[in-house]
Amino acid sequence: MFLFGRLFKGKRYSQREYPKKLSQPRNQTVESHSLNQDLSQNIEEAKRLFPASPDLVIYRFVTGPQKTPAALLYLDGLTDKNSVNNNILRPMMYGTPDVKQGFPVPTIGGVRTISAWVDVENAILFGESALFIEGRQQAWIYDTQGWPQRAIEDPQLESSLKGAHQGFVETGMQNIALLRRYIPDKELRIVEHTVGRRGKSKIWIMYLGDVAHPEVLQELETRIEKVDVDAVINSGELAQYIEDNPYSPFPQLITTERPDSAVSQLLQGRFIVIVDRSPSVIIAPAGFTAFFQSVDDYSARWQIASFIRLLRFIAFMIALLLPAIYIAVISFNFEVIPLQLLLSIAESRARVPFPPLLEAMLMEVTLEMMREAGIRLPAPVGQTIGIVGGIVVGQAAVQAGVVSNIMVIVVASTAIASFILPSYDMGASVRLLRFPMMFIASMFGFIGIVIGFMALVAHLVALESLGTPYGSPLAPFRLSDMKDTFIRLPLWNMFNRPKSARPIQDMRFGRKRPKGDDS
Repeated sequence: MFLFGRLFKGKRYSQREYPKKLSQPRNQTVESHSLNQDLSQNIEEAKRLFPASPDLVIYRFVTGPQKTPAALLYLDGLTDKNSVNNNILRPMMYGTPDVKQGFPVPTIGGVRTISAWVDVENAILFGESALFIEGRQQAWIYDTQGWPQRAIEDPQLESSLKGAHQGFVETGMQNIALLRRYIPDKELRIVEHTVGRRGKSKIWIMYLGDVAHPEVLQELETRIEKVDVDAVINSGELAQYIEDNPYSPFPQLITTERPDSAVSQLLQGRFIVIVDRSPSVIIAPAGFTAFFQSVDDYSARWQIASFIRLLRFIAFMIALLLPAIYIAVISFNFEVIPLQLLLSIAESRARVPFPPLLEAMLMEVTLEMMREAGIRLPAPVGQTIGIVGGIVVGQAAVQAGVVSNIMVIVVASTAIASFILPSYDMGASVRLLRFPMMFIASMFGFIGIVIGFMALVAHLVALESLGTPYGSPLAPFRLSDMKDTFIRLPLWNMFNRPKSARPIQDMRFGRKRPKGDDS
């Protein structure tokens, strides 16, 4: 009962206890002393900071008419070698000396000077190059980042018929550039944070300055700053640290790998959180109905989009309740079945030795194992194995009398309904909640299903996402936001931004339909 109460109890993020800041991580020292004027001592200090690092390149050369000794330090593999050779080393060794500096200046942008070893260490670890010159108690840092990265490809999890065929990649700056292409506006603001003690991850928060609410931004920044871990590998990990209720089975933040979907949420007044080295971004705050929206909804005619939107909500109910309804009907409420269908079900279950709950659990667990096996297998054979395996296993189980024909139909319908949901996280939550609903149905029948569903609704109403109601616009009810919930009205009719995003600028620009000849 305690675990059940913790699971369905709404809890504000401010009540959570954060881990206390460690005074100093073990086996990790922070060098905060200043650089030395002696080049040899600086090189020895750099070797001490990066022990057992064969990829540390120390290139010593002389520069200027005085043949002043200098050294360039960088990590091989994290820097662009063409930029290092053509824009730094070549000008420094053969260029004309600068009057103010006294030595040739590299032809590269993004230059800054630092005088502390902790800054040098961080710069080199992030793929930048550090230049040391004899007699200078400072280092010049050059932006030469060039780590391995993949090309921009079509998103894998969120396919689209009419949307863009570009997905986020593992480089944060490229992801920012993808979003800037959609919104070339000066109001597109970016706030940078760094999270992690050992693996420092850069995190960027993007929002529209004249639309997004500043209180939500402050809350989001506060939560990110309180994350104290070794490293944040991807956006899914960060979402678990900053969500409101970690005990809820429902996702409270949206993760997407589509730039067009992220931009659509930006225009509504929400925030985009980009995690470096992660191919997906976080959208916050998020509501329950937002997980049923797809980018294709806004590319199709509003009648078709509304039909598909309603189909997703129906699929959600089928995926959540259909196995539980089957168990309740067979175990308790068989009088609701028509007589001919009841005789057919009885004949199908005549050879099955298991009760309905065990029969349903057996098929559902088998389905989940086949689903996971299809994901782990190579792409060319994964789909084939999943389809052929499902047919063979289902037919063999029916012929052996392990399960009934009706149970196979129920499981197949449930699987198809769960695939319709556009959000993988919401689909995974439905797959998990399906099992407790089956247990409740086996004990109390339809009454148990109603009680369990009411408990889920109460939990959804109590949830929050960054302090905003998770159930909006249903709870609290907002009639103006219903234009883009269960159905999608024409785009020219949705001239207000959704209240659930808490925008400070309600009206959209240019939401007026031009009149045609038949208007």
